[in-house]
Amino acid sequence: MNTSVRPTAVSAAEDAPALGRIRIALFLAGFATFSLLYSVQPLLPEFAREYGVSAAASSLPLSLATACLAVAIFCAGAVSENLGRRGLMCVSMVLAALLNLAAALLPHWGAMVTARALSGIALGGVPAVAMVYLAEEVPAARLGAAVGLYVGGNAFGGMVGRISMGILTDHFGWRHALAALSVFDLLLAIGFVLLLPPSRHFVRRPGINLQFHLRAWYGHLRHPFLPWLFAIPFLVMGVFVSVYNYTGFRLGGPEFGLSQSQIGLIFCAYVFGIVSSSVAGASSDRFGRGPVVSAGVACCVLGMVLTLAHVLAVVVAGIVLLTIGFFVAHSAASAWVGRMGGQNRGHAASLYLLSYYVGSSVVGSASGWFWQHGGWGALVAFALALLMLAMIAARRLQLQAPDDARPGPRSTLPTAEQG
Repeated sequence: MNTSVRPTAVSAAEDAPALGRIRIALFLAGFATFSLLYSVQPLLPEFAREYGVSAAASSLPLSLATACLAVAIFCAGAVSENLGRRGLMCVSMVLAALLNLAAALLPHWGAMVTARALSGIALGGVPAVAMVYLAEEVPAARLGAAVGLYVGGNAFGGMVGRISMGILTDHFGWRHALAALSVFDLLLAIGFVLLLPPSRHFVRRPGINLQFHLRAWYGHLRHPFLPWLFAIPFLVMGVFVSVYNYTGFRLGGPEFGLSQSQIGLIFCAYVFGIVSSSVAGASSDRFGRGPVVSAGVACCVLGMVLTLAHVLAVVVAGIVLLTIGFFVAHSAASAWVGRMGGQNRGHAASLYLLSYYVGSSVVGSASGWFWQHGGWGALVAFALALLMLAMIAARRLQLQAPDDARPGPRSTLPTAEQG
């Protein structure tokens, strides 16, 4: 059992430099992870032309990497209990960048897809462990702001990875573009290693005890509040991905008639996600995680309603509000799972992120049926139903779950072993 206690003699001033390094390092980790993961999304037409594959097959470098990432995340939290948080994140970033570089250089389709799938596995070591590292090393009063900056790095990386690939490919070709981004992210990995302080509060669990890991996961699923928390990323991320998946079909159709380059500018809405995630993190430290999660879901609902409009500016405003709401809810919920996970935070984080990526895959695909058979109105109705479920989960957590960031006396958080 982890019986370590954080030292109380260290002043806030003495902790400030280390906290600053942690926040910058985790921002770099988030940027590198999501720029590597989503860098191939704008390149799918290039893959189809160069390799002679169908449009559906051209998505394999992205879809397989995401699927492998989801599986790796589920396991990486448990592995980090044995290998350590910092070391696993460092190895993951370097290996993923090298595999992405290999994908840019490999001439054969199968080899390139395999390299991308392996890079997804390697990347799993970052998101599964980052929240746990922050929960262990950052004081509770500053945890929300630190997680918010990490999530902001995710958003910035995802946005820059997509936009830069399109620009660089136009000038230098997709292979040079992908190689350049991989080298840049490799440099970020080196900076991450140099900046991130060693863990002070991590207690290594020797050996790999499968029974222990299964018991920890089962304990989290029997927790009175964690399953409700896991439902929120599944629902909100699913809605968020669905809108970005299919809004291009609507905006490029006869109603608005936008070009692909104009539609691509929609990804600039991620800038609002970067800002809102940082603001949400600081707000959750002040007002509590529950109210901030609920506010984020409510913002998503308002954004979805606005996308029903037939005025382009209003539709774009709706997408921006949805983006803000998603990052607000995800930032606060991410910090909450780190605090509520008890002694086995790595296992709680892996379940949270598994739900996050499964929601992206399952809901993102299912919503396509509504778009195909009922148009945008049917997709919005489906999304609003899911957001209502997310609001129910958020409200239940807000009213009943312990939140040590909320004003008032601290509650004792049940651990996985206590159920």
